[in-house]
Amino acid sequence: MCSLWNEDLLFVAAEPFEDHLVISVEDRVGPGKDEIIGRVIIPLSSVEKRADDRMIHSRWFNLEKPIALDVDQLKKEKFYSRLHLRVSLDGGYHVLDESTHYSSDLRPTAKQLWKPPIGVLELGILNAVGLHPMKTRDGRGTSDTYCVAKYGHKWVRTRTIVDNLSPKYNEQYTWEVFDPATVITIGVFDNSLLGEKGSNGNKDLKIGKVRVRISTLETGRIYTHFYPLLVLHPSGVKKMGELHLAIRFTCTSFVNMLYQYSRPLLPKMHYVRPFGIMQVDMLRHQAVHIVAARLGRAEPPLRKEVLEYMSDIDSHLWSMRRSKAHFFRLMTVFSGLFAVGKWFGDICLWRNPITTVLVHVLFLMLVCFPELILPTAFLYMFLIGVWNFRYRPRYPPHMNTKLSQAEAVLSDELDEEFDSFPTSRSPDVVRMRYDRLRSVAGRIQTVVGDVATQGERLQNLLSWRDPRATAIFITFCLVAALVLYVTPFQAVAALAGFYVMRHPRFRHKSPSVPINFFRRLPARTDSML
Repeated sequence: MCSLWNEDLLFVAAEPFEDHLVISVEDRVGPGKDEIIGRVIIPLSSVEKRADDRMIHSRWFNLEKPIALDVDQLKKEKFYSRLHLRVSLDGGYHVLDESTHYSSDLRPTAKQLWKPPIGVLELGILNAVGLHPMKTRDGRGTSDTYCVAKYGHKWVRTRTIVDNLSPKYNEQYTWEVFDPATVITIGVFDNSLLGEKGSNGNKDLKIGKVRVRISTLETGRIYTHFYPLLVLHPSGVKKMGELHLAIRFTCTSFVNMLYQYSRPLLPKMHYVRPFGIMQVDMLRHQAVHIVAARLGRAEPPLRKEVLEYMSDIDSHLWSMRRSKAHFFRLMTVFSGLFAVGKWFGDICLWRNPITTVLVHVLFLMLVCFPELILPTAFLYMFLIGVWNFRYRPRYPPHMNTKLSQAEAVLSDELDEEFDSFPTSRSPDVVRMRYDRLRSVAGRIQTVVGDVATQGERLQNLLSWRDPRATAIFITFCLVAALVLYVTPFQAVAALAGFYVMRHPRFRHKSPSVPINFFRRLPARTDSML
């Protein structure tokens, strides 16, 4: 009997590759009961390595029984089946052990694929002020704090400053920088192993963290700034103090740094044979556990909760607050487009006749000299960039509570965000949250359906779903092609522009003919259950 799977399975393996790959073939003999048919144990040290997408030759591996009680039973149950596998250690990928938005390293795993560094990052962790007390000692609030910084493969930890709410660390670290589109993360924690409450195995409490993107730093400039330490608690956002940092990015190869802006973010293998979304989440989960085990054996050790907080391990979980924040971020992105649309609407309504006349003159110039359109657009963007130069940030950006929607968030939304997975709340609370989620998702569903409807109407212009509408449209296209063929483009563009910007006394309050025609086109909504 032959079984065929044809599946690609991915795992994260860590050097020095002393572990083994164990593959079991099991038989489902009943509900919830599996019987192991055979097993293959492959030492990772014997697996072929590759740094590109070259073909790896497949091999046959003998399946062996996992347990043999005696020699007679071994002879009786000797199994002669084999397993056909293609196994390789791929070093051309980057192991995503942190959030893609805050990646501190984008290099492939194979060191022979690394490019020369483009600069050096120097970090000085100076001191912290106004820290919130995290424990009590002798009847007063205090903290035993230390800082952790992570960039690339290198994690650093300062010494613990005992019994001090304004600790002075005065420690300096350096990293090689290979890509400016990376982020360094600095976190502050309270050491739970010290003091009266350290003996019961409490977790190290988070005090706050700071992220700095390398590309936001000017070359050679020393940034010394107090960064607020903000933490979101079930009761709301709290400022836990301020962290004083000194940061400098020194460029060693300016040409290579500029060249990086033209290179893809991830290694080549991510585009040649990309991962799926579910595979990325699974691999990241495995990588975080491997890194946590390695750092837990360091001296001094970094505990798992520290790693999870630094790596934003729960950033993929649902949060009403994050959803609102992303929505308002999207609205802010499109606010400029909305402003331009409102300005053009005022032009069409002749709210300011002088501005409208100037726009007509500029439009007529661009129509008569179309070769000026692109130079004018690029010159306009250049002037905007020069104008915004004086408003550039003086310091690297830090956590923004207004942007994160942490100031006006409801208490139940925070409780939902900090709830465990799966939930530990009562059925009534879960039912209320589910109903709220259904309400929000219903509005999102409506918007998505409306967007799909407009797209389907565009497709149905030529699909003959509505025979009369398609006949009208293709007749219009034929007439328009003939008219545009014999009429100069400048004249057509000028007439269309002046028609759009015509005076309000020549306008009707009802929608125009093209809009009416488009809204009457069919969509696939009538085919849905």
